[in-house]
Amino acid sequence: MLKIRIRMKFQDDFIKNLKFYRKEKHISQERLAELCDCATSTIGCIESFNQLPSFEMIEKIATALDIHPADLFLRNASTTVSGAKEILKTQLIAQIEDFIDKNL
Repeated sequence: MLKIRIRMKFQDDFIKNLKFYRKEKHISQERLAELCDCATSTIGCIESFNQLPSFEMIEKIATALDIHPADLFLRNASTTVSGAKEILKTQLIAQIEDFIDKNL
């Protein structure tokens, strides 16, 4: 049972990251399929949990997205990136402005 939960978690992370990087790079499912030399339905099935990609397909997807294959398995890459952007916008910029006001 634990193996199934771990595998599903990796699948979930993979799919979330695949969608995140694909959208971040403004690549449609159709274009990704072209870049990976597969059918559009293959990408759609992978993104909807209906098909597991092979190692070869994972490499093709990563190459098409210009990322390392491991990036597709990082936990919550989309949340991490958006969280980092939010921190930069809200906290770091305010600290820089405060520093400038006080020191320059």
